Amino acid sequence: MKKLDKLVLGSFLGPFLLTFLVVDFILLIVNMLKYFDEIFGKGLGFWIYAELIGYFVISISPMALPLAMLLSSLMAFGNLGEHFELTAIKGSGISLTRAMRPIAIFAVGLTILAFLSNNYLVPKVNLKTFSLLYDIRMKTPSLDIKEGVFYSGIPNFSIKINQKLDEVRLRDILIYNHAEGQGNLNVTMADSGRMETFNNDTYMRLTLFAGESYKESRSTRGISEAPVEFSRTAFQENVMVFDLSAFQLNRTPENQWSTNRAIKTIEEIRHGLDSLHLIVNDLKYQNFITAASIYPFFTKNRKLNPAPEILVEKARFDTLRRIQILKEQAIEDSMNAVNREFLSDSNSSVPIVETPVENGSVEITTALPDSGVAIRKKLDAKRLGFSDSSATQTAQVDSSAIPVEKYVIKFRKEPLTVKEKALLDSMFYERGYISNAYTLALNNARNLKNSFNVKLSQVDGQLREFRRYEIAWYQKYSQAIACFIMFLIGAPLGAIIKKGGLGMPVLISILFFILFYMLTITGEKWAKEGVTDPLLGTIFSNLCLLPFGLFFLRQARKDARLFESDFYAGIQKKVMNFFPRKRST
Repeated sequence: MKKLDKLVLGSFLGPFLLTFLVVDFILLIVNMLKYFDEIFGKGLGFWIYAELIGYFVISISPMALPLAMLLSSLMAFGNLGEHFELTAIKGSGISLTRAMRPIAIFAVGLTILAFLSNNYLVPKVNLKTFSLLYDIRMKTPSLDIKEGVFYSGIPNFSIKINQKLDEVRLRDILIYNHAEGQGNLNVTMADSGRMETFNNDTYMRLTLFAGESYKESRSTRGISEAPVEFSRTAFQENVMVFDLSAFQLNRTPENQWSTNRAIKTIEEIRHGLDSLHLIVNDLKYQNFITAASIYPFFTKNRKLNPAPEILVEKARFDTLRRIQILKEQAIEDSMNAVNREFLSDSNSSVPIVETPVENGSVEITTALPDSGVAIRKKLDAKRLGFSDSSATQTAQVDSSAIPVEKYVIKFRKEPLTVKEKALLDSMFYERGYISNAYTLALNNARNLKNSFNVKLSQVDGQLREFRRYEIAWYQKYSQAIACFIMFLIGAPLGAIIKKGGLGMPVLISILFFILFYMLTITGEKWAKEGVTDPLLGTIFSNLCLLPFGLFFLRQARKDARLFESDFYAGIQKKVMNFFPRKRST
């Protein structure tokens, strides 16, 4: 490695690590604030929070890497320009692109690393994040009973303590038992008590001293019934045990989130896209079939056929289903072949016949002593009353002894008379056949419309999920490519500004990152709504920022002074010379 490359990389790696940690910390704080009320105040241990924070740090790294690359490259070349090191490099005959080459190679490697992280590491971390975050959300807040306030965190109980001498000793206790769901009819009052947890905080023992318990039955018949039962019990010491299992963190199996697209790799997303495409095509095909069955206008000679592309896709998916069934059958046959010895030992009296089939597997069949025909003959014999010895005999029936009735159908060739036509018309109109036909047709049309609306909403929902899967697929590439795009913007811009530190570079980086974030959100929203293609919507921000990078690179190679007033004064002078004023005559 040459000294120039060491100089450039040395001025870049330090700001890159620093800015990455700072940006990751800022995004972590923003992300944690979304779930602040749901994850804090539940009495969790330090390692649970550390595990969750670690998952968050890894999951937000794809968004932190582009901003860190932009800010660090801008600071590196800004420092080189501010200390006239970039001027010395150009003065020795080395071009700006040659000076940018080591950071460009680093940016390419970081792009590849970001893609591998997005495709393999981040999905696994997202799975663990979703699982842990869900468990924390479902956990009941920690046991925190305050003075003078009813506490209902323990299921089926409301507890009020007017004075807490310390964490164990209590004074003036009031407890409502709602286990029977009949209101405040079961009350316990005590002068003092002790509250202690045991069995690893799984249970709480509340020992009450010098108190009374009141219990009243609920009236169900009205004011005319006899007075309800009321009991009062005084005690000097009463021990109540409460189950605190709801306050423990129960870990949910991670396979419950196996269908979320954020935890899938590219290969798994492709399988999900095939499944969604199959569902959409099947919904469209079923829509045609349902329409043909609801609307009887389509008869045998006039059918409502699905579109050709729907039939082609259905045939393809049916073929894939058959292939999958054959694979499962081959696996089952191979398992039967493995158990061949067990079958031969347990059924030694039954001969086994092996028939070779395709793919090297063996089909195993057993030759039973009685074939299916013989068994059917025995059953028929028992039903007809024959004995077992005559079960093999066949009963012959003389067909000539069965009387046969013959019918002759005559077709009329003469046209209907006026009287017959009037009779038929009266049957249709006077008996309401026409109005019934209208009503039936209207009901069929309404059913068909409702069926279309239901199927349309289902297809729209599946297509929306299909587009989201495509966006998740393309995001793995676009977020990685954004690292290189930010390098193209930051390095030339730093060479133009020629100022390092955390002043101007930070301001410009924040402006470009906000622009990048807004363009990313806009493009993904267009893609989700179907306004544009998911690929175009996902890479929309990269396509918009790429011209900025190429423009800044061109201006940096020309030593343009974009952020100096003399540059714009020269442009104004050229415009004025291009449009000269009319001389007064």
